[in-house]
Amino acid sequence: MKKIMILLLMFLLVGCTDVTKPIENESVVPTAQSGKDMLVHFINVGQGDAILIQSPNGKTMLIDGGVKGEGSNVVSYLREQGVKQLDYVVATHPDADHIGGLISVLNSVSIKHFLDSGKVHTSQTYEEMISLISAKNIPYIVPKTGDNVKLDDTLDITVLNADEDASDNNEASIVLKVVYNNVSFLLTGDAGIDVEKEMMASQDVHATVLKAGHHGSNTSSSPAFINAVDPEVSILSYGRDNKYGHPHFEVVESLQAAGSKIYGTAESGHIVITTDGQSYSVNAGEWTGVGATSSIPAAPKGKIEIISKDLEAELVSIKNNSTKSVNLAGWQLVSVEGNQVYEFPDVTLQPGETVTIASGPDAVESEGVLKWTSRQIWLNSGDAAKLQNVKGEVVSELE
Repeated sequence: MKKIMILLLMFLLVGCTDVTKPIENESVVPTAQSGKDMLVHFINVGQGDAILIQSPNGKTMLIDGGVKGEGSNVVSYLREQGVKQLDYVVATHPDADHIGGLISVLNSVSIKHFLDSGKVHTSQTYEEMISLISAKNIPYIVPKTGDNVKLDDTLDITVLNADEDASDNNEASIVLKVVYNNVSFLLTGDAGIDVEKEMMASQDVHATVLKAGHHGSNTSSSPAFINAVDPEVSILSYGRDNKYGHPHFEVVESLQAAGSKIYGTAESGHIVITTDGQSYSVNAGEWTGVGATSSIPAAPKGKIEIISKDLEAELVSIKNNSTKSVNLAGWQLVSVEGNQVYEFPDVTLQPGETVTIASGPDAVESEGVLKWTSRQIWLNSGDAAKLQNVKGEVVSELE
């Protein structure tokens, strides 16, 4: 019933406006910028994302808002920048560390247009966000890949990815490329490696500044993608000493190998990049690793990996990508948020074979499916999964 109510609200909202059409008669929002500079603020919201764009002509766009507890901080930051109205708010995908803070923004700031991935989520935070958009009659837009967002005539803002039908929240992420003359920003949300491959195959992903996907997780920012983007500057938006080990060391190594300068919100706080379209400056010192745990190793390539996690259906699939059979006896699947552990029985996974771990009231053991428990394990608000071998080493992680 809850999902039906959310779908009904979204049906009423969708189609309010067309993202490809310029918005006419917009008033200039007072901002702290002057002349024809564009400011891009990577707001420090701990383990989450929040990005404010102040365009050369004074238009404003907020992309994500961190967790719910950071909402008041985001609103305060907007006020400090003189932002009384947002021309666009973008919810890249429905994870709580991206949309939670938008509840306070919706309640405190005038918003002209709201872009959402369209990916339906059953969390209370998502339902509250959709209800507020509807109650305030804010034009609601679900963009498509290839759409242009008409924030400012001096900017080219292209949607490189948007997938409301994605099976995973992260893969639904709205990815934006913002181009101001010779300086560009690639803002990737939590888009994973599969989305990166799709974008590389069909889009121009090269950019001056990269907001590293998924807080620097190794589920994003593949070496191939980083090389294709070839960023001069990379931003890591993550929380100090977070439990996920973000940013992962192999992502940092790939960025360094590409010659990118790295900046992190956990170390520097708010990071602001100012550009006139020809040159740019960053108001922070380069990242040194302070506040990063980076202790979780990458899943060994060609080995055992968690390939999918369905929070609602309570299904986690694990595949043997090696050329040898692997006995999983004593291995553990861990629900990070709930600190719950499933220990594998004496089962052998053949090369290329997949096994699915089922939990929840509908869990049934069958061929290729192992039953964990009839209790719900995975939180609909988001819960990372870790796979540990018999030595307790983390060999794969999926958020």
